[in-house]
Amino acid sequence: MPTKPSPTTRTWAFPAVVAVVVALLVTLVLTLDRGGAASDGVSQAGTDPTAAEQDAGPAGQDPPTEVQGPVQPDLTDVERRDEEDVLTAGPVDAPVTLVVFSDYQCPYCARWHEETLPLMMERAQAGELRIEWRDLNIFGEASERASRASYAAALQGAFWDYHDELYPGGEIRRPDGLTGEALVALAGELGLDTEQFAEDMSSAQTQEQVRQNAQLGLDLGAYSTPTFVLGGQPLVGAQPSQVFVEAVDEALAGAR
Repeated sequence: MPTKPSPTTRTWAFPAVVAVVVALLVTLVLTLDRGGAASDGVSQAGTDPTAAEQDAGPAGQDPPTEVQGPVQPDLTDVERRDEEDVLTAGPVDAPVTLVVFSDYQCPYCARWHEETLPLMMERAQAGELRIEWRDLNIFGEASERASRASYAAALQGAFWDYHDELYPGGEIRRPDGLTGEALVALAGELGLDTEQFAEDMSSAQTQEQVRQNAQLGLDLGAYSTPTFVLGGQPLVGAQPSQVFVEAVDEALAGAR
């Protein structure tokens, strides 16, 4: 921590400041006097054509170009637009696609699901937006198990219904709600074939699909959730809903 100046230091500081100010004033007066004398012997600035040419630079030279900001990467290649993809909403040929990288143990993902996803679903139902869901499962085995369960539900055409139950009221489920038994029981509550559900949940096909979805995000450098790619541009974090609404509008305008 800086020490408090002593009375002696303050006593010497003030005369030193006065001396500096006086010296600056003297220098200014002398400079102005020399400038006035010089102006009597030469043309004033602006009337000397040679000086004007020097200011303008070499004849025919273009003015400096404006420096451009960094160009955002185009990430549209992460869009699958596959009609067989069961983790989607909206038409496969929608003008704009939103790819969501999420985790079922991520509280920010749950909040985004509660506050913003309904607005995005409205755009999907209107045919303006395609939503593709991809789970990163960065929180470990329970997240991956929930991801496999949601995919098993999707194979019975109930992805979004099951997905909603994994974020009840915009919250994440307790750990005991993500056990294998609890996830199968949840499928039963939704009227799904629990025997088929359990089989699909542990199948090699489901495990491979879940792995591929997570790897897609990791390859992009998405090591936190939620992360989004909207119209080929990255968006990170559960930002306010208005940010996503405006981003969709902008992407739609560009697509048109």
